[in-house]
Amino acid sequence: MKKNPRLDIYLDKIRNNSENIKTLCSKHGIKVVGITKGCCAITEVGQAMIDGGINIIGDSRIENLKGLKKAKLKAETMLIRIPMLSEVDRVLDWADASLNSEISVIKLLSQEALKKKILHRIILMIDLGDLREGIVPDEALQTVSEIKKLSGVKLIGIGANFCCISGVMPTRKNLTKLAKLAEEIENNFRITLEVISGGNTSVLKLVEDDLIPDKINQLRIGIGILLGQDDVRLRNIAGTYQDTFILTAEVIEVKEKPSLPQGEIGRDAFGEVPVFHDLGIRKRAILAIGKQDIHLNSLIPMKKEVNIVGASSDHLIIDINDFKEEVKVGDEVKFRLNYPALLSATTSKYINQYFHRKEKK
Repeated sequence: MKKNPRLDIYLDKIRNNSENIKTLCSKHGIKVVGITKGCCAITEVGQAMIDGGINIIGDSRIENLKGLKKAKLKAETMLIRIPMLSEVDRVLDWADASLNSEISVIKLLSQEALKKKILHRIILMIDLGDLREGIVPDEALQTVSEIKKLSGVKLIGIGANFCCISGVMPTRKNLTKLAKLAEEIENNFRITLEVISGGNTSVLKLVEDDLIPDKINQLRIGIGILLGQDDVRLRNIAGTYQDTFILTAEVIEVKEKPSLPQGEIGRDAFGEVPVFHDLGIRKRAILAIGKQDIHLNSLIPMKKEVNIVGASSDHLIIDINDFKEEVKVGDEVKFRLNYPALLSATTSKYINQYFHRKEKK
């Protein structure tokens, strides 16, 4: 018997998403890095990406890359968060390549790589306006010049990121800036950059609309594969599944109660002042899961009559007044997940994971 709360993970659907996105990008000469950070690099999910034709897996945590390497998945690994100085040694052990923006970190990668007698591949990140990681474009030539003097590391390309901090959207215009900067670097140093990494799932719409500059040849895709979504544009990606991860929680109480709390309202356990509307007496259920496990606003009830009222750290309250079927203690309620909920659900040690594959004929 399955233990609740649980996360049912449909690996064939993730493989399908990987295949379709890879096929779309391949038509434009673009390789896909499958990003696993949204699910804490579950090994089975990484393998599903590989089964879908992806041969580079990226993650923001060394611990996750280590797990993928130890599982002996047949794919290169890429660290997609700028390395900490304190973890450089582990970066070299578990990441075949890494995204970088700090010359001090690159110099230490060089020193330690020489000791280990290995060559570490790096992508220099360029800030094109989102104001997360990356050097400003005007500093690119000087930074490349410094990198070129180092042994033990190889500059394989440049990259950019969008939509993660400031919400700056990828456009043909700003990706053309990245492409032109790559050409400038190649011309100045008489080199050929292997990788021009144009960003994340948010860039796929430009690929679909044939607006992606020709020189962009890599995208780092996470949510597009994991959930079949472009969450920046609030759209589903054509040819993909969204029900790849299904969260199930168990009902532990069913009562009819007033919709408006009785008494003076203060701050809740999370320091927020909740707001309620008087809808009269409503039938409500409590589920055995809470904010410690899930991102509340990113849960999507699979039954449209179910409405989320609120949650504490370990209780989730739902309104079932309009639900046509009887709900009783011990019943299960299912949810699809948006990205924040997937991230939190796979991080929680209290949510049990179950994997589903179609049997091969």
